[in-house]
Order: sequence, then structure tokens, then C-alpha cells
Amino acid sequence: MTAPERAPAASAPAATGGLSRKGLSAGTVGLLGAVVIGISCIAPAYTLTAALGPTVSEVGFQVPAIILLGFIPMLLVAFGYRELNKHMPDSGTSFTWAARAFGPWIGWMAGWGLVAATILVLSNLAGIAVEFLFLLIDQIAGSPGTIADLAFNPFINVAVCLLFMLAATYVSYRDMQTTQKLQYVLVSFQVLVLIVFSIAAFVHVANGSAFDASPVEVSWFNPLAVTPALAIVAGLSLSIFIFWGWDVTLTMNEETRNPEKTPGRAATVTVITIVTLYLLISVALLAFAGTGTGELGLGNPDIQANVFFYLSGPILGPLAFLVSLAVLTSSASSLQSTFVGPARTLLAMGHYGALPPAFARVSPRFFTPGYATIVSAVVASAFYVVMRFLNENVLWDTITTLGMMICFYYGLTAFACVWYFRRQWFDSARSFFFTLLFPLVGGVILAALFVLTLVESLDPDYGSGTQWFGVGSVFVLGVVIIGLGIVIMIWQAIRRPAFFRGETLSKDAPASMRRGRQTV
Repeated sequence: MTAPERAPAASAPAATGGLSRKGLSAGTVGLLGAVVIGISCIAPAYTLTAALGPTVSEVGFQVPAIILLGFIPMLLVAFGYRELNKHMPDSGTSFTWAARAFGPWIGWMAGWGLVAATILVLSNLAGIAVEFLFLLIDQIAGSPGTIADLAFNPFINVAVCLLFMLAATYVSYRDMQTTQKLQYVLVSFQVLVLIVFSIAAFVHVANGSAFDASPVEVSWFNPLAVTPALAIVAGLSLSIFIFWGWDVTLTMNEETRNPEKTPGRAATVTVITIVTLYLLISVALLAFAGTGTGELGLGNPDIQANVFFYLSGPILGPLAFLVSLAVLTSSASSLQSTFVGPARTLLAMGHYGALPPAFARVSPRFFTPGYATIVSAVVASAFYVVMRFLNENVLWDTITTLGMMICFYYGLTAFACVWYFRRQWFDSARSFFFTLLFPLVGGVILAALFVLTLVESLDPDYGSGTQWFGVGSVFVLGVVIIGLGIVIMIWQAIRRPAFFRGETLSKDAPASMRRGRQTV
């Protein structure tokens, strides 16, 4: 049976303020498909090649410890997401859940945080895809630097970037089966290359042919060995970035088989799979290259922006191009799968009257949030073009700003779990841990990181060193994005007061979306 035949008819928001389905293609994504799309959205090859070097510069050999520390709040928050999804499987996720727990105003800002974060990363993913496309062509053609340098011509860069964005939008607009089939191939390839890359690095260490062979030590996994303490904060901020994206498995809940359980399980499996892969790769490269500032040392600032590219040749020899292809595949596949989250959040916001009704449109052919997908692509493309021509350094500062937005809406969602289930905290040991302790600890960690990053980013030297009005551009971007969300929210409250009065999505309503019913 095809997806369109399984898709339920769209329903209007319940007048009672309950949850309602939105006409998406139900039952088209299984556990494996959700996990694959989750891994794709995280983009392990892209994120680690960009984050490994800067993390080494902050914490040295304790990178595995920092990865484990970053994994802890992600896992704790994932438990909270799972509980919320079990009781309220709705494509609006953070927006819907925070609105149910705290009311429409905080719910709206949680949705804004998710959308803003994904718009930021969409623009960066497209830019990375362009750079690695030209790097790959350069490697295959054997013309060191000649072709690769074309990626830094702003006109060529923007033109190719928009083509990537167009292709990703086209696939995302189509049905979820198309997305799944594409991601099975792309994710399998990048994970296989990363594993082979890591094994080859260990082989060089064993054979004595590594650049700076360093024996693996237990201390690498000890966060207490990191000094000074501020290095832990900086490392954690980067670690949060490399885990971000697993929540896409929850935004597909209305299209997932067994929506009360499968999305939560997929989120947990995705986070555990990613931390295992990250630990394997980071330990392998630390053992191979060390943390020195030599030619291939991970402490060398000249290679930290793209460590995979510089180490692929010494580790894989003539097969080095596979690493560039894996990173290209990673960024391109993530560019496509990342559309899933903001499109479905915008769909829910339009559906419940928090945004114009056009956002609630679902493609009658593909049963996907077509209008919201196109708007996400247009905004991300415009943002990239403006920033690329305005100041390239500012564009890269959006990665740090992204970390702030992740902490913002993940933290709000974690606290929403705690508050929503406040009457059930002590019903059982399981309820105590999964609805109170775990999401509360995860939310506090993320809230602390958000505040610390915001304060640190006031320094004009923070990030790329670009400053506006005497403060760092990261701080300015963060404040502008949150401020813009507040302005738009107030405007929507004036134009569409029903949502903000709790008429279309009520606070703390009965939390269950039963199968076979359009509203609850």
C-alpha cells in the first residue's frame, strides 16, 4: 500500500484546545528509518571534522571525556522527549509540549528556538557541502588547490550552494519514502567510511607508521583531568553541537509506525549510536596524530578547521578521496533531512493558529508540509547569501550561536517534561527518574551552558573575533535571533489571538493522542 493511501485526512485544530492530526502520511517511517534519518541529521562526518580540532585546542587528549560529558545532557533530555512523545505524539514537539506545560507564549518561543536553530544549520550545511564538493573534485583531478579554491569565490560559492538547497528542498517536499531511501544509501556510506578511516588509523599506530603515535590511556576519558574549568565549558559547547539533530526522530512522530513508542526509541538509539561512533573516531585520530602543533598534530591551528581532509591522505593513501566524499555526503544528506524538523514545527504552529494558516498546508500529493518546507529553504538561502557577502567570519559564528539556540529550546523542552508530569513524579521509581530527575538535570546543564555562552560571547574576541557595537558577533546574533522571535510572537498574538488565549492548544490538557481519532 502506498503512503498516500495510508495518509489520514487533515483535521482542523480542535475547538477545545486538544491535539489534532495534520494530514501527514501516517505509518510510513519505522524504527530503522527514523534512526537513519536521525543519524543523517546529526551528520557525524561533517560535525566531527569541524569540531574535533577546536575541541582538542581546548581540552587536549580529554576529547573523549568531553564527548561523554556532552552525551550525558543529550541522553537525559532524550528521556524527557520520549516521555512527552509517549503521551503527546505531535509533530510540533517542543512547540506543542512547551505550550501544553507552560502556556502559549513559552510554547511559541520553544518552537521559534527549534526553527531558528535549524535555519542556522541549514545555511552552514549548504556552505560545507559546496567546499567539500570542490575539494573532492580537486583531489580526483590531482590539481592541489586550483579547483578547491573556487569554493571560496563568493559568486561561485553562493550559486552552487543554492543548487544544493534546491535539490534538498525537492527531496524534502516529496514523500517520506523518498527521504528514507536516499538516507539509507548516504548514511550507510558515510558511517562505513568513518569506521574504515578509524581502523586504518589504529593500524598505522600498531605498525609504527603513525604521525605521532600516542598510546590510548584511561585518562583520556576523565573530565577531571581537564584544566582550567572554563575549558570544560568551551568543550561542552562544542560537544552539544555535534550531538544536535537527534530530535528529528520525534518531529516525524505523526508519520511513524507506533507513534507513542517508536520515535522515543529511535531518539535513544540514535544518541547511543552517535556517541559510540564519535568515541571510536576521536580515540583513533588522537592515537594517530597526537595533540601537538606539528604538521599533522591535532593541535595545529592550520588543520583544525578540517582535520579529516588533512589526515585522510596519511591514513588512507590513494583512498583519501573517500573521506572528502563522506563529508560531502554527510553535509548533503543532513541538509536534506534537517528540513524535516523546521517544516513540521512550522506546520504545527500554523495548524494550531500560532502562525498564518498557509503554514498548515500539506501537499495533497505527497502528504508533506510543502509550504513550510519551501519557506524554510527560502529563509535559509537568503540568510546564507546575506552573511556570505556581508562577512564570512560572521557566517561561521552562527555555529556557536547555533549551540546557544540548541541549549535554549532543548532546555525549555526538558523543563516542560518536568512540569507537565509534576503530578506523576512519585507514582513510581520509573516516573521519578524519567519525568523528574533525568530531564531536570539535563535541562539545568543546558540552561547553564546557555547563560555561560551568552556571557562569554560578550567578549569581542569570542568566536571569530568579529564585533558589532563593541561586543562579539556571537552575542549579537543570539540576542537578535531571540529578540526577533519575541517581536514576531507579539505580532502574531495581535493578529491571531485565539492561540494565545489557549483556544486552539490548551495548557495542561489531557495528554494522549489516541489512534483512530483525529482530535483529543
